[in-house]
Amino acid sequence: MHIISHRQIDLAMLRLPQVANALDSWYRIMKNSSPANFSEMKQLFNAVDRVGKFHVFDIGGNKVRMIAVVKYQGGRIYIRHILTHAEYDLNKWKED
Repeated sequence: MHIISHRQIDLAMLRLPQVANALDSWYRIMKNSSPANFSEMKQLFNAVDRVGKFHVFDIGGNKVRMIAVVKYQGGRIYIRHILTHAEYDLNKWKED
């Protein structure tokens, strides 16, 4: 899958170094995968849920949440936010 934007991951790795390896691992797995639907995505990442139009990935042993829009037909993932649980719980990401 094509990940848009890797910059979100880079910024999160700087801001949250405790999950840098987990974010890098997620990126490498996703870059080399091509799930065709949510069921196949769930097989790749058991800790993913759908919330409205978004996919929410729990990353780093549930330390952060990545909010993304996945376009299976186009093979693209649009990363919208990478948040700590406290940031996620504010629900501001749902306004996006």
